[in-house]
Amino acid sequence: MSRRVRRKVARKGKVVSPIYAETEDEVLGLKQYGYVDWTGLPDDTVLQLFSCLNYRDRASLSSTCRTWRVLGISPCLWNSLDLRAHKCDASMASSLAPRCVNLQKLRFRGAESADAVIHLQARNLREISGDYCRKITDATLSVIVARHEALESLQLGPDFCERISSDAIKAIAFCCPKLKKLRLSGIRDVHGDAINGLAKNCPHLTDIGFIDCLNVDEMALGNVASVRFLSVSGTSNMKWGVVSDLWHKLPNLAGLDVSRTDIGPNAVSRLLSSSQSLKVLCALNCPVLEEHTSFHINKNKGKLLLVLFNDIFKGIGLLFVDTTNKGKNVFLDWRNLKNKDKNLDEIMIWVEWILSHTLLRIAESNQQGLDEFWLKQGAALLLSLMQSSQEDVQERAATGLATFVVIDDENANIDRGRAEAVMREGGIRLLLDLAKSWREGLQSEAAKAIANLSVNTNVAKSVAEEGGINILAGLARSMNRLVAEEAAGGLWNLSVGEEHKGAIAEAGGVKALVDLIFKWSTGGDGVLERAAGALANLAADDKCSTEVAVAGGVHALVMLARNCKFEGVQEQAARALANLAAHGDSNSNNAAIGQEAGALEALVQLTRSAHEGVRQEAAGALWNLSFDDRNREVIAAAGGVEALVALAQSCSNASPGLQERAAGALWGLSVSEANSIAIGREGGVAPLIALARSEAEDVHETAAGALWNLAFNPGNALRIVEEGGVPALVHLCSSSVSKMARFMAALALAYMFDGRMDEFALLGTSSESSSKSVSLDGARRMALKHIEAFVLTFSDPQAFAAAAASSAPAALSQVTEGARIQEAGHLRCSGAEIGRFVAMLRNSSAILKACAAFALLQFTIPGGRHAVHHAGLMQNAGAARVLRAAAAAATAPLEAKIFARIVLRNLEHHHMEPSL
Repeated sequence: MSRRVRRKVARKGKVVSPIYAETEDEVLGLKQYGYVDWTGLPDDTVLQLFSCLNYRDRASLSSTCRTWRVLGISPCLWNSLDLRAHKCDASMASSLAPRCVNLQKLRFRGAESADAVIHLQARNLREISGDYCRKITDATLSVIVARHEALESLQLGPDFCERISSDAIKAIAFCCPKLKKLRLSGIRDVHGDAINGLAKNCPHLTDIGFIDCLNVDEMALGNVASVRFLSVSGTSNMKWGVVSDLWHKLPNLAGLDVSRTDIGPNAVSRLLSSSQSLKVLCALNCPVLEEHTSFHINKNKGKLLLVLFNDIFKGIGLLFVDTTNKGKNVFLDWRNLKNKDKNLDEIMIWVEWILSHTLLRIAESNQQGLDEFWLKQGAALLLSLMQSSQEDVQERAATGLATFVVIDDENANIDRGRAEAVMREGGIRLLLDLAKSWREGLQSEAAKAIANLSVNTNVAKSVAEEGGINILAGLARSMNRLVAEEAAGGLWNLSVGEEHKGAIAEAGGVKALVDLIFKWSTGGDGVLERAAGALANLAADDKCSTEVAVAGGVHALVMLARNCKFEGVQEQAARALANLAAHGDSNSNNAAIGQEAGALEALVQLTRSAHEGVRQEAAGALWNLSFDDRNREVIAAAGGVEALVALAQSCSNASPGLQERAAGALWGLSVSEANSIAIGREGGVAPLIALARSEAEDVHETAAGALWNLAFNPGNALRIVEEGGVPALVHLCSSSVSKMARFMAALALAYMFDGRMDEFALLGTSSESSSKSVSLDGARRMALKHIEAFVLTFSDPQAFAAAAASSAPAALSQVTEGARIQEAGHLRCSGAEIGRFVAMLRNSSAILKACAAFALLQFTIPGGRHAVHHAGLMQNAGAARVLRAAAAAATAPLEAKIFARIVLRNLEHHHMEPSL
């Protein structure tokens, strides 16, 4: 509801609060210090406060003092109970029994809770409503109705009651003579004898719903003379000729719902024209009827036909004496009527219910061709129903909003037009108001709708501007798992936007999400996945990643990665750890994850998961974590080399994301020469060469990076040649769209043919490939040709001529800007690697000299992430002298000379070579 009216608390008798001496002494003492004496509040005020809490919070508040403990068990507070968010077994129900003597209304979820209902010993129950009833049996339902003879309303659905038969309906008829409302969903067969039993034994039965059933005896329903409202929505195999012959004779029938059936225009016409009492016939989403759009719907005055091709708001307005200016405000106008009409109220209450149910079912079916309906009136109808005084109508309307915007649930795609239509109609404010309700069912469904709508960036912005982030962060702290789960989902979707991450952290969302993981560490897969997903998004932000760690997020996420068996949770936990570890230069999260007991071992194990998403995110986490020296060695010791090589071998047909991360993790591990050798021996060269042939740019980069590291070792370099890696690297070097892939492919080829592999080959081919005959000369010529071509692509002849003719800094700067590869500034080389490029400047090959100078230029450009580090390594390697010699060599190519001069200037900039 958009607003809540305070009500007086009606209670039988007066609850007398005992006065305890110790309490009086405490009160006197508190007054001296100006404290508020909460125990001195009037009983009515305290009871009003209690009435706005769920039963769990009432119990907590009751435990604060003796006075409130007595008030907390007042019968007026326990006339209704909603157990849907909890797993209610016989033990829990028995513990609640003393408070449930006067219980009149009960809502539960699932078969186990249904079995426990009788243990509440609430013999005075008037209303029972159950969700998720697929596993409820005839026996269970029969026992429930046998113990509750005063039952007036029984509703099971909207999901199908697959295991309930006509036998249970007979038991209902026999045991519940006061029954007024019976709504059951998804029963296979409703036989005539069961319906006749209802007609005979339940004289007050005015509201019947056999919804989404397979077979219903139409003739028997014609015998229930007491029925005023009847719904067979979604029911199959209806004999409409029988229906039109018999049902119009029902003397009290005011509302009939045949939505989502195959009823045709002839049956509709006869029902409307023949029935004396019928006021409303709802036939939404009836394909046969909708084929006849020319069907005259207004020829029966005083009777309303609701169909998709009609203006539903306008039609409902015709039920009123004053039909002016109703429009989309028709429901609000009815609720605000000063002169109430009992018959109209009953009809409108029923119309609200059947509309909320049918619109939800239509939204769930995700039918094509309904865009016009949803945009013109469907969204507005759901928003109007969200303001109903009926809680289940509000919930179903909110669920409908959450559902009708979704196009592809698996890929989280929503319809932009529908989402923004809700926003334009004021739906965001309505949903946020509903989310602030004290009723947890409403909180849950409103949060779900906000979460789904927030996939749209414009709606997400509106949610944030309306204060939705604070509301969702508050709901994420709920003790109700369903509420917390949907709130976490909302924060997950909102956290996709960079502009919302800081606001979520400021609202306490990070701490709330981490606490959720500890609170629901078992038995809450949905809430865990959403919490981990939200933390993964937040961890991508540098500042928020620190907050996640401070809040205990590292331990929580590692706990999920180690212990949770649900693949969705594993995937999001691994993704969150990957993002936490991605800020190695700005915080200590990377090292902290590695120090968490079992973290790296768990991630290695997850790379063997049967679920591709889990393998992808686990490999991504290991890739980021491998930037830490200690982590890199622990990963290898935990079997990471073997696991990641196996992953690379198996992902040739996998998604580019998995391929990129598998190659990236091997790239990270191969920084260590021991790991590099292990990867080669384990068979990692061949799958990396295969990945280098991928069509995806990102895969090019990681595969080239891994092969570059592996090629540093002469044994691996020879393996690359033997496995056909030279053509693959040559292709990357010359054809990849990615400059980085081309750059690292060229460096790998340079390593392979700078002479060290030749020395290794003289000792014999590698033990794994001893039978292969390799033509190193042919491979060398091919490699050098493409290395030269690659370097020349960054060599503008005019700029180089100007730099050669002048020592002015501007000339060298022009060459630098033309040659710069921006992403190369993120590469970090070891002292051995820098030393190898410095040595390459002395190589007899002019092409390798130019390549080495080009590489050193990239690594030392001012502003590069590791430029100062590389400049220091070059100083230690005595690079200045070698660079000066290369720059002055008469036989050196022009590119090598100019690049060497630029590197010398870079070293001067970093103040690492004072003598220059």
